[in-house]
Amino acid sequence: MKVQNDKKFIPVMLMPFQEDEKIDYSALGELVEYYLDAGAGGLFANCLSSEMFNLSKEEMLTSVSFIVEKVRGRVPIVATGTFEDTIENQAKFVKEIYATGVDAVIVITGLLAKEHDREDTFRMNVEKLLEWTADVPLGFYECPVPYKRIMQPDFLGQLAKTGRVKYHKDTSLDMTNVEAKIRETADCADFGVYDAYMGHAVDTLKAGSAGLSCIQGNYFPEMIVWLCNNYDQAHSQDKVAQVQQFLIDHMKVMHYAYPTSAKYVLHKLGHAIQVKNRRRDIEELDNQTQRNLDSLMQKYNLLKAQLGGFVNV
Repeated sequence: MKVQNDKKFIPVMLMPFQEDEKIDYSALGELVEYYLDAGAGGLFANCLSSEMFNLSKEEMLTSVSFIVEKVRGRVPIVATGTFEDTIENQAKFVKEIYATGVDAVIVITGLLAKEHDREDTFRMNVEKLLEWTADVPLGFYECPVPYKRIMQPDFLGQLAKTGRVKYHKDTSLDMTNVEAKIRETADCADFGVYDAYMGHAVDTLKAGSAGLSCIQGNYFPEMIVWLCNNYDQAHSQDKVAQVQQFLIDHMKVMHYAYPTSAKYVLHKLGHAIQVKNRRRDIEELDNQTQRNLDSLMQKYNLLKAQLGGFVNV
């Protein structure tokens, strides 16, 4: 999912919920516009940040369809289409998600083989999925749930060269692995590696990634877009270094109690999203966590003022 030759920020979309934990479609519509107004180059819907494992299949299809209709072709959209089931049934749901109008369907690497399975088993199942999904464009996501299976660069290169695979969200946290994936897919014009790890965001962009797809963009999307636009601008290198260091310094607080923490920040910034989630396996948004997030917002505003804002044109 490479758009022109620019680096793109692809948000991993949050899912707003009402107090009764039903999907809040009014807030979801506002969230779409928020991402796009910030300069996002695409959207990753029905992902882990969307609490996809806590949604029914009907909710997935309905929410993705809503997002597609709301976006109206302004940017490409990808959405997850594989969940724990047989490969045949996963293939069927891939087709259902694709029918919503998304540009590509995301495959969770950890759901195409068990954690103890060998690499050849994983590759065989990927090949089956490609065969059983006809010509549906696909992408791969090294989701940490149920476990993280890292794709090998040579295999990703083989898949990208088929023309079927458009997107890869990398969570390896390994710059050597990211660089190898970029090399193996360098000749694939309609494909992009998007890094999730902001500890080496600038290095990833300089190495030739298509952009960033990170949770930090659910706090301050305009900053991530700015980084994608300015990482290689000679006159901006001091600012780029400060942004990179900010991402490193505050990684822990932005990951803690996520995605509730990101919803808290957006709510405090005046957005319609409620501080409500369905997940029960994350840390509590206690008083200390709220103070840490309030401090994060203050430090971000200070950085933004020092750098003269994050104007994206």
